[in-house]
Amino acid sequence: MRKNLYFIIILCSLTSCYTYQVKKPADPAANDKQDSKKNAAMANNTANPMKNAAAESQNPQPMPAPVNIQEKLAAGKNVKIDVDGRSYKVIVDKWESDSLVAHPVHNPKKILKFHKNQINGERIAEKRFSQPIADIITVVAYAAIGVGIYLLVR
Repeated sequence: MRKNLYFIIILCSLTSCYTYQVKKPADPAANDKQDSKKNAAMANNTANPMKNAAAESQNPQPMPAPVNIQEKLAAGKNVKIDVDGRSYKVIVDKWESDSLVAHPVHNPKKILKFHKNQINGERIAEKRFSQPIADIITVVAYAAIGVGIYLLVR
């Protein structure tokens, strides 16, 4: 039984609370839709609903802004990028005109260079703290401690 307890402790210590997550830009279209729904609801009380529908259809939806890769990949960031179908976990060193200079996370001596056109801007994931994973690890650790105390008392 002690082997199992040690195994659980080792697994919890090796689990990381940090994950690579794609940062989703704020969607201004969603805010505009909510505002237009509120305005339409207020206008429905006083005006013809057909006129409101025609007015909403005339408002063009804004196109999402293109992704600026150089802003997303600032120096010192720990990111996961897709380059020509391959995934790399790198730490950004600098930009040399249109080329990204970076090194792999666990190998600072190796230098990688990628042209900005090779990098998939939609799949850039930053390393961030994940609260749900931290909560799961905490619950598992408390359960393991509780089981350990129960087995010692028994």
